[in-house]
Amino acid sequence: MLSKRLVSTAAICLVLAAGTAACGDTKGDSKGGGDSKAAASQKLDTDKLSAQDIEKQAKDALAGATALKISGNMVDEDGKMELNLSLDNKSQCTGTMSMPGMGKFEIISDGKTSYVKPDTAFWTNLGGPNGAQAAELFKGRYLTGFDTDPEMKSLSSVCNLADFSKKITEDDGTENKVEKGSAGNVNGVKTFSLKSTDSKGGVSTIHVATEGKPYPVRIEHTGGTDGSGQIDFSDFDKPLTIQAPSADNVIDFAKFKSQFKTA
Repeated sequence: MLSKRLVSTAAICLVLAAGTAACGDTKGDSKGGGDSKAAASQKLDTDKLSAQDIEKQAKDALAGATALKISGNMVDEDGKMELNLSLDNKSQCTGTMSMPGMGKFEIISDGKTSYVKPDTAFWTNLGGPNGAQAAELFKGRYLTGFDTDPEMKSLSSVCNLADFSKKITEDDGTENKVEKGSAGNVNGVKTFSLKSTDSKGGVSTIHVATEGKPYPVRIEHTGGTDGSGQIDFSDFDKPLTIQAPSADNVIDFAKFKSQFKTA
């Protein structure tokens, strides 16, 4: 069945080396919001600020975001995971995710109800011995009502922006030294990088926006034994418009399990 480690929001931090520039020690209170005009004119003084100060500002900005888009991939011993997901602080989300050995699925959440539309490979794996039949029978339809299932529930957890931000910014007890990198440009955004090397030889780099709010716009991890990956962040604070699927295109997960358990 599903790998909860892969589909949890914690997977992003695990693959990108928790405890490094992306997921290391954080001190002080996170502050969000603020005056939008002031934020628009804000510039990160990378000459005067220490690497730790820049890192903290990036974490505070991320913790205060009301919405964002995550896109990228992570590779570890299980294979390659890809995601393209927009989510907000109302637990709304929309996007896609693919998992090693499982296939790809679309996920939609309106903040109360989550819907997953698997591709053929995902249906086949989900249906077990009758997977091929399930893939054909339910092709193009959504599953819902799986919040009480231990494995499927983890799919909807990716829509929780507060939980995601916490996984990225919380202190995990490690003390990897963060060092300044250099100025750059990520997807048209002027950035400054911070780098850190963990005890296993993995190198993590966080690219922080230097104009406007100091959001992290890319996190990378290479080397070591914890896998590698790159995650880009964009569309900060951009409101989401969620359209739930029509009732006739939705399948209750409990009924699905019952049907294919007895098929």
